[in-house]
Amino acid sequence: MIMKKNMGPTDKIIRLIVALILATLSYMGVVTVTVGIVFYAVAIVFALTSMISFCPLYVPFGISTCKKK
Repeated sequence: MIMKKNMGPTDKIIRLIVALILATLSYMGVVTVTVGIVFYAVAIVFALTSMISFCPLYVPFGISTCKKK
């Protein structure tokens, strides 16, 4: 299966900003250890999906934030 891009530039930027915020909150110890681990996991997923411009959760719902060609 070929992954077709389904994330636009705005979606990617928002995900990267949220990933940075979650990672920073975890690193600074603002949240508990358990919540921090969850935040790190979500931050990693958001960063990876932003880099490859593909979100697997968008596929079943038919969502795409890419501009139509």
